[in-house]
Amino acid sequence: MTLAELAAAPGRASELALADEVGDDRSARERLLRTMRERLREMRASIERGLATDAPSRTGMVGWNAKRLWKADDVLGAALLRRVQAYAMAVNEENARMGRIVAAPTAGSAGTLPGALLGVADHLGLDDDALVMPLVLAAAVGDAIQAKMFIAGSTGGCQAEIGASAAMAAAAVTELLGGSAHACVHAATMALMNTIGLVCDPVGGYVEVPCVSRNAFYSVHAVSSAQLALAGLESVIPPDEVVQAMASVGRLLPPELRETGEGGIAATETGRRIALKMAR
Repeated sequence: MTLAELAAAPGRASELALADEVGDDRSARERLLRTMRERLREMRASIERGLATDAPSRTGMVGWNAKRLWKADDVLGAALLRRVQAYAMAVNEENARMGRIVAAPTAGSAGTLPGALLGVADHLGLDDDALVMPLVLAAAVGDAIQAKMFIAGSTGGCQAEIGASAAMAAAAVTELLGGSAHACVHAATMALMNTIGLVCDPVGGYVEVPCVSRNAFYSVHAVSSAQLALAGLESVIPPDEVVQAMASVGRLLPPELRETGEGGIAATETGRRIALKMAR
């Protein structure tokens, strides 16, 4: 199903996505919803573990950031912002510690969707039952993107991973907050179009720096996209054309900027020194 088809849904976008996946098969519908509830439980568990520990990752580059932010004074008076960022980093630091996470859609971008969706829900006091259908929609958005391009930093840069996850999260948050199918898809599209060109440049080839903090930033990016769409703003460029544009940019990126650790932040003097140290 394309993003344009999702946007044209007469009711909730997630209901159309679910019907497209399982048709009239009620048992298949229940199995899929049960799977989504299980994924939500795993997401929440990884957040809780990540916020409770400051154990370093195997490389020692990350591991304490989520807990430190969660415990820090809220100097900006922005509780939602801090929650969303801390949740996202908690998941990715769990990934860096080789803990159990839900790839959403990849391990490197696993924190964006739960950071945004669970962060907003917890901020508003909503229970996890309210998140099941938004998660279905997130999956449909990810599926529509992967139909046009590979969701992997090695093929399309970080825009393919964090861009897809931000789009999924933006659509999910918009639906959670009562947005129409049209608004959900335009939230996803605005999130996606504003990640185009983002390179994949992990220090030492590990999904830690800048990946952990990048998930924190783009979880907020997703929430911002939802806020814009709920206010009636649109992407101007049609959703599926934005996906095609990102795929085109991904093909233009040189190998050094596609998860090889040979460009960008990874190629800085300090980045190379860290990589050499880890390789010994």
